[in-house]
Amino acid sequence: MNPVTGLSLGRIAIGVASLANPSMAAQQMMLDPRSNPQVPYVTRLFGTREIALGAATLLATGKARRTLVLLGILVDAADAATGYLAVKDGSAPVKAGQGMTAVASGAVVAGFLGLRTGKTLTD
Repeated sequence: MNPVTGLSLGRIAIGVASLANPSMAAQQMMLDPRSNPQVPYVTRLFGTREIALGAATLLATGKARRTLVLLGILVDAADAATGYLAVKDGSAPVKAGQGMTAVASGAVVAGFLGLRTGKTLTD
C-alpha cells in the first residue's frame, strides 16, 4: 500500500474514533476531557476534518489528489507545530504535546513519501 492510501485510511479511522467516542480519543491523545469539558467538542471537530481529508484524498485522482496530499501535509505540519506550542505554553502535558507532534510529523513524512514515489496520482 502506498503511503498516501495508508495515511488516508488512517485519517478516516482516527476520525471515526474521534466522532464515535471523543472522550476516549482525547484520552488516547493524553488529554483530560474531565478537567476540560470542551475537549470532546474539539476532538469531534478534529475527527470530522480527518474523515473529510482522508475520504477526499482517496476519492480524488490526478492533480486533485496531489493537491489534497499537499493540503494534508500543510494540515499535519500545523498540527505538529500546535503540539510543540502546547508544550511550550503549558496548554497540554509534555507527553501529550510530544506525542501529538510525533504523530503529526510522521504524517508529514508519509505525505512527502507518497509524493516522492509518484504513486499519489495512480493509487
